[in-house]
Amino acid sequence: MLRTQIYLPQDLRREIDVVARREKKPAAQVIRELLVDGVYSKQQESIGRAFSRLVNLNARGPKDLSTRLDHYLYE
Repeated sequence: MLRTQIYLPQDLRREIDVVARREKKPAAQVIRELLVDGVYSKQQESIGRAFSRLVNLNARGPKDLSTRLDHYLYE
């Protein structure tokens, strides 16, 4: 693991402490779990937008879709 320092608003830190006490976990673990959930959620959102763009390209799809799938999904 890498050490990272961040600044949090006091009220957010208090909420994290409440969750940590309730779940009997260190605050650092609660923060890591929340970050993992948030990053995963953002990735899923991006994939969903990419598929949406792909669907809207053309009713039949481009002729080179099978060979250029990454281009259509991520660019």
